[in-house]
Amino acid sequence: MLSILILTLPTQPNAVRVRVWRSLKALGCGALRDGAYLLPAEHAALFEPLAAEVREHGGSAMVLSLSPQNDVQRGELLALFDRAEAYALWRDSATALQAELPALGETEARRRGRGVAESLQALRRIDYFPGAATEQAQLAMDALRQALDAQFSKGEPQAQRDHGIERLDASRFQGKRWTTRERPWVDRLACAWLIRRFIDPLARFVWLPDPAGSTPAPRGALGFDYDGARFTHVGARVTFEVLIAAFGLDTDARLQRIAPAVRYLDAGGIPVAEAAGLESVLGGLRELHAEDDALAAAAAAVFDALYASPLSSTRTRP
Repeated sequence: MLSILILTLPTQPNAVRVRVWRSLKALGCGALRDGAYLLPAEHAALFEPLAAEVREHGGSAMVLSLSPQNDVQRGELLALFDRAEAYALWRDSATALQAELPALGETEARRRGRGVAESLQALRRIDYFPGAATEQAQLAMDALRQALDAQFSKGEPQAQRDHGIERLDASRFQGKRWTTRERPWVDRLACAWLIRRFIDPLARFVWLPDPAGSTPAPRGALGFDYDGARFTHVGARVTFEVLIAAFGLDTDARLQRIAPAVRYLDAGGIPVAEAAGLESVLGGLRELHAEDDALAAAAAAVFDALYASPLSSTRTRP
């Protein structure tokens, strides 16, 4: 159930019109059309002061209940509250600060870190229907806090993050067989690159039609990115991010730059500027390579290039 504010603003004074528009924006209302604004029903009281001010200055305002007729209409209405683009802009400020930390003094870095955290809190206050983007933003905030502490509180005891991912020693995972679903796409291709580049340089990959069912993994193989695999999604993290966390690679700023694009293409959520290009290139490689080892090798070159590109190259959005 939603509440709808239908109003006609007075022509004068102009200050009232500006004040009402700013208030509607600050509330995070969904705009159905000019003069028709939505909030979840439990927040209907927030409309009343605005409606009273409009009426006081000669305009008209009504606060009504609105119920969608079906699931399609409900989806269309909830889409008006989508905060993905706002979270994307916020995430860019968080990752920009993280990249700049080595050049900043602690006072300035901590001050800016508080500003980023406050901006996220303000955004979450108007995120009435949180989803994947909300969880992903919290992951980015956690990563920034960890980076701040690593930069300015070296040696300070760190509480283990509550992500349920066991820390592992890569030296115990050398020369292994790693298995996943055949015809790998973004997350599995990124995982294969990460495994061979940072975890197990001698890794051998086994690509199976249904490793969770009819074609089980060989005995002793390490599974990734399928139901029941040793390494798979945890909460909002896709398998690529789980491997990064498990093997202590989560302070690598270049990997943290790649992870949001992998996550977005695999699970949705916060849009990422680089995602469209990565999707297009990997899609082309899939068409060129029918054999999965060849596909993984070609994709590895793409991820090598992403990893090597300057950190400053993603700071501005188009």
